[in-house]
Amino acid sequence: MKYARQTQEHLERLDQALSGLYVQIKRGDNAAALASLEDGEIKENFENLRDIILLSSTNPALGASGVPNTGNL
Repeated sequence: MKYARQTQEHLERLDQALSGLYVQIKRGDNAAALASLEDGEIKENFENLRDIILLSSTNPALGASGVPNTGNL
């Protein structure tokens, strides 16, 4: 459950950053839009989301809390 919550939070942050990018492009502020893509908020949010996805796929035997799945106790 923790993975799903973290993933959703990072998706929402990326969505907000993309919304800001849309506004910058619409205003014609292309330099700020490019900076956001290359070194700014969008790049950071995308990398954070990518890291969560990569970490979850490196060891599928781990549960959401990072411990081996134990099944029913």
